[in-house]
Amino acid sequence: MARIVYLVELGPDSGKSAVALGLSELLSRKVPGIGVFRPVNPASDDVLLELLRSRYSIADERLFGVSQAEASAMLAQGRAEELVGQLVERFRPVAHQHDAVVVIGTDIDDDLAFNVRLANEFGAVVVAVVNGSGADESTLDSMARQAYHALTDLDATVAAVVLNRAPGPGPAPKLPVPCFVIPEVPTVGAPTVAEVAAQLGANVVTAGTDPGTALGRDVLDYVVGAAHVPALLTHLTPGCLLITPGDRNDLLVAAGAAHASGLVPLAGIVLTLGIAPDPAALELFERLNPGLAVLSVPTASYDTIESSTRMQHRLGPANPRKVEAALGAFESNVDTSELADVLELTASARVTPLMFEYDLIDRARADRRRLVLPEGTEERIIRAADILIRRGVADLTLLGDPAVIRAKARDLSVEMGAAELVDPVTSPLRERFAATYRDLRAHKGVTLDLAYDVVRDVSYFGTLMVQLGHADGMVSGATHTTAATIRPAFEIIKTVPGLSVASSVFFMLLPDRVLVYGDCAVNPDPDAAELADIALSSADTAARFGVTPRVAMLSYSTGTSGSGADVTKVAEATAIVRSRRPDLPVEGPIQYDAAIDPAVAATKLPGSAVAGQATVFVFPDLNTGNNTYKAVQRSAGAVAVGPVMQGLNKPVNDLSRGATVKDIVNTVAITAIQAQSS
Repeated sequence: MARIVYLVELGPDSGKSAVALGLSELLSRKVPGIGVFRPVNPASDDVLLELLRSRYSIADERLFGVSQAEASAMLAQGRAEELVGQLVERFRPVAHQHDAVVVIGTDIDDDLAFNVRLANEFGAVVVAVVNGSGADESTLDSMARQAYHALTDLDATVAAVVLNRAPGPGPAPKLPVPCFVIPEVPTVGAPTVAEVAAQLGANVVTAGTDPGTALGRDVLDYVVGAAHVPALLTHLTPGCLLITPGDRNDLLVAAGAAHASGLVPLAGIVLTLGIAPDPAALELFERLNPGLAVLSVPTASYDTIESSTRMQHRLGPANPRKVEAALGAFESNVDTSELADVLELTASARVTPLMFEYDLIDRARADRRRLVLPEGTEERIIRAADILIRRGVADLTLLGDPAVIRAKARDLSVEMGAAELVDPVTSPLRERFAATYRDLRAHKGVTLDLAYDVVRDVSYFGTLMVQLGHADGMVSGATHTTAATIRPAFEIIKTVPGLSVASSVFFMLLPDRVLVYGDCAVNPDPDAAELADIALSSADTAARFGVTPRVAMLSYSTGTSGSGADVTKVAEATAIVRSRRPDLPVEGPIQYDAAIDPAVAATKLPGSAVAGQATVFVFPDLNTGNNTYKAVQRSAGAVAVGPVMQGLNKPVNDLSRGATVKDIVNTVAITAIQAQSS
């Protein structure tokens, strides 16, 4: 039976959407499939429902009961019971199709009794969301108690109370149920420049060379400028939208210079009264290349600011940065283990790709490690670092010129204050690292002068940080080749004693399961002993990440059906694995179809503990492995996470140069988990 959680908002503007997202994230880690349902849809373009649908792969065509207009009309006509019956009828299929459902309560005239009635009819427990904006500790305590008793007086089964958008983190009020305080995160509720432009019906005069970034900046404040330049500069605030008459060309240029110089980061500029800026002033502004959007509106400054300040950002799929900020706030301030216990959520034995990815984040966050990212000036790395810091996945060191990293972060509207920024060229660690590298490679003729030049390379510097304990692991490869990333690790960190080779695996996230493929990235043609080491390392990696290892040693032959040198190699490797790990289920030689398909296994290798249910697939050579993982990735729509290096003394992982921000986040989480046991 599905577990139903009903979100009830007590007071307007509580940030219910962010809490709905946090709850959905929690549920998605515990059960294979979640659903969402909004009894009364407030808008035809409900971006929250679209966000939840896309993020959690919810296939339901309809995620709501009735429209706001339909509900209001039925209530006005005295047809409340008919409305309730209709909503229950439309909710039942959602509950039957999913293991857990988040219901986002209605906003009909703040009718608390109506929401509780629906929650009880749906068989749901209630999570109350209270707007704690501006309240002190004693007021928060009073608000929490009032919310709890208001709900229980209506016979609601209250699971938890969330005081959202509080002035800051603080002790949660003591209630008979868990209570959590989530502080206000300005970037979550702040509209973007694009949203303000849409609200005002503004024309975009210029948005620089990267309109997406310029229009995507958060508007954290509004400043009306009509004074002279010195006075304006003292009133600009970080993230503000400057609203000024269109004929104030001096203020336009001054604001652009203030942002471009790093004096104060702005969100954008709005020119009022329908006056276009002087072409020469606009050209000078654009030559400053501030990366700011300039908007033009026909209204006066007062009307412009009055209209723009009435709006708030709505969480949706178009702005993943705000989604991650909202999740970071939820997960940093809500004891998700306690909440899961209250909601009686038991983790499923089945591991879906979504559950696997979220488990990575949870495990990395549980025992935080410091990781070094050598490609600190790369945009994807900066965006991933923002997510990793907000979600508390790891402490980060980014390599590169700090001024360049900060400037790029500012242009991307990303806060990098929590990351350590290190320039290998000027770092005081460079001399020590050079001496260490010289000692390690003296047998290859490396001198101190040569080592001093080598360690300015970010890959070598990052690897030495790991080796000497300044970081617990390293992730690179977004702009470097695999060789450039891995070679320093082989030279400096070296392989685990007893293993003949370091190797790699890909986690293949198929729609209904997670498989492990090795080795698809490092060893071109391993011999039998090396292949056995790859199999043992891959099995250990699978187990570490929650995949029960059942190892298939792949070949073009199953059992004794074929012969040849390649088959013999796989058979010998299988025998070595069995002798070293009698407890490990392993089968080989075996063909891929017999390893994965129970029907084929019943014919080709009946009675095998691995055939038809393998989870770890060990390929006989790099050519086979690399082609197979890419074929499955492209043809079956699988997500390939990796390559994940294994067999090194300390964790270093390589990214594809086409890696997305999500790929980087996943790889950092994997590396952090590896570091926990290294």
